[in-house]
Amino acid sequence: MTTAMRQVQIVELARQKGGVSVEQLVGLFGVTAQTVRKDLNVLCGRGVLNRTHGGAIYPSGVENMEYEARRQIATAEKQAIGGAAARIIPDDASLFINIGTTTEAVSQALTEHHGLMVITNNINVANRLRLAPGIEVVISGGVVRPSDGGIVGEAAVDFIRQFKVDFAVIGVSAIDSDGALLDFDFREVKVAQAIIANARHVILVSDATKFTRTAPVRIGHLTQVHSFITDYCPHDSIRQICAEQGIRLIETGGPPAQGDDE
Repeated sequence: MTTAMRQVQIVELARQKGGVSVEQLVGLFGVTAQTVRKDLNVLCGRGVLNRTHGGAIYPSGVENMEYEARRQIATAEKQAIGGAAARIIPDDASLFINIGTTTEAVSQALTEHHGLMVITNNINVANRLRLAPGIEVVISGGVVRPSDGGIVGEAAVDFIRQFKVDFAVIGVSAIDSDGALLDFDFREVKVAQAIIANARHVILVSDATKFTRTAPVRIGHLTQVHSFITDYCPHDSIRQICAEQGIRLIETGGPPAQGDDE
């Protein structure tokens, strides 16, 4: 298990239970107390958790804390994935970018491009790219989700269907070992499906923590994408799908060290 994967699970456990202890996490993950304390210090330093004596608690009273927690997890991995995606996309191209913290990392990596038309249902992406002189930003209409600035609903779907673009950059909440792409909000899923259907080249961006999660709503399947960029793919079944379907698999990192106990 990578450090990022472990930290995602620590945050999720803290969210469910209200808090976690060093002793509990040592037993759960089979790592040293020093490693757990380092994880908690990193997460608390980013504002994802609040440190307590012997552990940490999940902050309360902040509506978008779950989004902020996701945004702060695996930041280095997401930046590397964003850079790899930006290298696929040439200047003078049109593209969709959907909701997600990893797709936001792609938008950051695109700021030096020129001649791009970016259509997005992500307010955070639009706000970042509007300052880039070589990029035209088009934002969809629809219902703004207060938790993360995503624009969802039928109006967003209808808006997306007006376009046929060169590239789509999509993120997901979870990836099953059979290649199913999953999310939590059926309204967001409909927008993502419209994006996939109206792009010539679909780029899936996802850090390896998404292989450890599950979600109830199916967006589609890995076979619907052309390029899959991740820091590391732990499933042979996913690698086989990519090989058989001609999907370009790009890994920006590598497998976790044995006994990841830094």
